[in-house]
Amino acid sequence: MSTKPDTTSPDSSTLTRRRMFAGAGGVGALAAVAAVLPAVKSEAPAEVQAAAAAEKDGVYRVTEHIKRYYQTARV
Repeated sequence: MSTKPDTTSPDSSTLTRRRMFAGAGGVGALAAVAAVLPAVKSEAPAEVQAAAAAEKDGVYRVTEHIKRYYQTARV
């Protein structure tokens, strides 16, 4: 009696090859993202900085963002 290798098992050579290529693609994508991330600026826009300063002062200011929210929240 001869036995055929089970090609549907997770340990087959084609699946291992697929995992290797998928892993290599994932590593390549990760490397590309890591190369781009340091170039991204993390400074907040002036409006956000002004809002943060207003919170420290305890002063409530109606900004464009808040006006848009009020318009959408009207019944």
